[in-house]
Amino acid sequence: MKKAWVVLLLLLNGCQIRTLNPHSQVAEDQAMLIYLSFAIMIVVMAVVFILLFRFAWKYKQTAKNKNDVPEEINSNKRLEITWTLFPVLLLAILAVPTILVTYQVSPKSTSEAEGEATDEAAIHIQVTAERFDWTFTYENGRQSDRLVLPVNKQAVLHLQSEDVIHSFWVPELGGKQDVIPGKEILFKVTPEKTGTFLGKCAEFCGVNHSLMRFDTNVLQEQAYRTWLQEE
Repeated sequence: MKKAWVVLLLLLNGCQIRTLNPHSQVAEDQAMLIYLSFAIMIVVMAVVFILLFRFAWKYKQTAKNKNDVPEEINSNKRLEITWTLFPVLLLAILAVPTILVTYQVSPKSTSEAEGEATDEAAIHIQVTAERFDWTFTYENGRQSDRLVLPVNKQAVLHLQSEDVIHSFWVPELGGKQDVIPGKEILFKVTPEKTGTFLGKCAEFCGVNHSLMRFDTNVLQEQAYRTWLQEE
C-alpha cells in the first residue's frame, strides 16, 4: 500500500512537467521529433512481434513434424537486402529532420551568434543562474525571480552561470539548455500562448537543486509592458 502511494505521488508530481504540450515553435519542433521517434519505434516493434508470433506458430512442434529435419539454408539475398535496407531507411527518416531541427534551434554562444539575424523587435533578458536561484534582468534594469515574456514576440535569453553548470528548462517552451560558467549562451524563444509555465534547473547542482525552480509568465504585450514598469 505504501509503495502505491509513493508511485501515485511521483505521477502527480510529474504532471507539472508537460514536455509534449508545446507553446512555442522550438518546443513544437522538438515534440515532433519525439513523436517521430516513437512512431518509428512502434513500427520496428510491430514488425518484430509479428514475425516472432508468425514463426512461432508456423514452426511449432507437432506430432506430425517432430521428427522432421529442416532444410539447411546458407543464404537468402532477398532477406539479407531487406533487413539491411529497412533499418537504413528508418535511420534516414529519423536523422534528416533531427539534423535540420537541431541545427535550427540549437542555442549559440555570444561569439558564435555574431552576425546572425535577430528579430529587431526582440526583447533581451539576462538570465543568471547560481546555487540555488535564478535572476532575470530585463532591458529597463528590472530584476525578478520569475521569467515574464510577451506572447508572439521573440525573446533572446542571455544565459549565464555564476558558479557551476546549471540547465535552463521550461518544457512547454523548449528543451534543456546547459548554462556554463564563463560562457554566455543565447537562447531564442517565441511563446505562442499566454499562461504560467513551470521552469527549473535540469542539471544536478547541489543539495538544494530541487528548489531551483521558477515560474514563467507569458502575457499579452500590453500587460507585459505594464508589468515591466511596475515597482
